[in-house]
Order: sequence, then structure tokens, then C-alpha cells
Amino acid sequence: MAKDFRFGMSVRFFKSRSRLQDLAKRAEDAGFDIICVPDHLGAAAPIPTLTTVALATTKLKLSMYVLNSAFYKPALLSRDLQALEVLSDGRLEIGLGTGYVREEFDAAELPYPSARARVDYLEHMAKYLKEHHPNSPMLIAGNGDRVLTIAARHADLIGLTGSKVKDVEDPMAERVEFVRNAAGERFDALELNLAITAMPAVGESAPDLKLTRMYAPDLTDDEILAQRSVLTGSPREMADTLSGYREKYGLTCFTVQDNHLENFAKVIAELR
Repeated sequence: MAKDFRFGMSVRFFKSRSRLQDLAKRAEDAGFDIICVPDHLGAAAPIPTLTTVALATTKLKLSMYVLNSAFYKPALLSRDLQALEVLSDGRLEIGLGTGYVREEFDAAELPYPSARARVDYLEHMAKYLKEHHPNSPMLIAGNGDRVLTIAARHADLIGLTGSKVKDVEDPMAERVEFVRNAAGERFDALELNLAITAMPAVGESAPDLKLTRMYAPDLTDDEILAQRSVLTGSPREMADTLSGYREKYGLTCFTVQDNHLENFAKVIAELR
């Protein structure tokens, strides 16, 4: 039986408490299931932002997409997450990643570990937080073999990008199959997530590719438009695309940026 859809909205910046809480309440009323905050210097701080959202909403899950594990010590992060669990009446979902922006480590006056060391630390953090927060679902996002293996073994949600790792015709199918093999008997219980990096504004059918191009500067427009994380068309057409992703890949959780609240709410309405 196909899993139900869930929909997340990512909040990166806000100008005031009232505007943030109004945005969160609009998302809740529009049918979004999760509010998440990324973890980058120069943008909103995840824990206080989500705490503020928790105090203005009743149903939204509160997550991070995703915490830079290398920025934190497990016990100190766990203390903050415990407070958020309590203040949200148990609506916390934990999102973890390795961290990858060297300039942010430099700005934080932290050493920049090797890729192997960052992945090792991600696993250490995941094990610690699963032990101390057993009732809070955990998302681990990434694309490489080692990160997805850790996610398959320890997480409840897997954040996928669909980017090509091997020379295959369908990179998303290959990554999902990799997770399936790594997870074994756990696979059927996992939730597969995809972050949408571009979609049309209200009344338009073509997306703004600016954000996607930041992560794929060498790709042509046609190559970017072919990525699974890029949606085109009307709300009905985008809903059909996401239904196809569920049928073909098992993807059921999708996260969009907050500037797409209004138009993605129409997609949600088509799917429910």
C-alpha cells in the first residue's frame, strides 16, 4: 500500500516574530505537515526559529533541513532538542547532514574536517540522538554511498537529491535502490524525501532556476529542468508529477521553499 504524502516548507529568513508566526500559521492552514529550517551561517538559527513556530502552531512538525552535525557536540545539541520536544508537545523531527560549506566552518572558527571525518561524525551524532530522542523521527539527507548507508541504518526519513553518482540513466532510481539494499528489512518503514529546488510562481508554468543553478552551475537549463527536484507546469501537472514519483520511486515527502507556499498549497490540494 502506498504511503500517504507529507509536505514540508523550508524557512531560511524572517524579519520579525509576528511575520514568522503568521507564515507558519498560513502553512499549517494550507496543509503543510512540516516546517523546517536549514543550518547555515547568515540565515535563521534553527532551534530558536522552530521554537517560535512551535508556540504559534498546533499540528506542524518541526524539523531541520538539515543540521550541520559537525557544528555541534551531541550532548549539547540533545539538550536544545529536548527543550524543543517539550515546548512543541512532541512535534520534533530531527534533521541531520554532514555540513559541506568550508567558508562557514572558517567563519565559525572551527576546523574543516575531511569528508570521511564529517561522515564518521554524522554517524556518531545519529547514534547518540537516536538513543536520547527515541520518539523523535530522524531525517538524514545526502547523496553519497556512505551517508545513505548511515541513513538507511539509523534514520526514519531519507533525504534524497536524485543527483547522479554513477553513470546511469535514472539517478533517482539508482539511489533509491541503493538505500533499499542498505536498509534491508528496514526499507518498507522508511519515508523517502525530496527537496524541491525550483517550481513555478503562481500563474506561471516555468520555474525560476536560480537556486538550482547554485548547486549545479555547470548544467544547461535543459539539464536542470530534467532533474527530479525541479517542477514545471500547473498545480495539477505538478501534482501528477509527484504522484508519479510516489509510484515509481516511493517518494512521499516533499519540501519546498517558503516563497512557494501559495502555489504549492494548490498542489497539496490536488493530492488530498
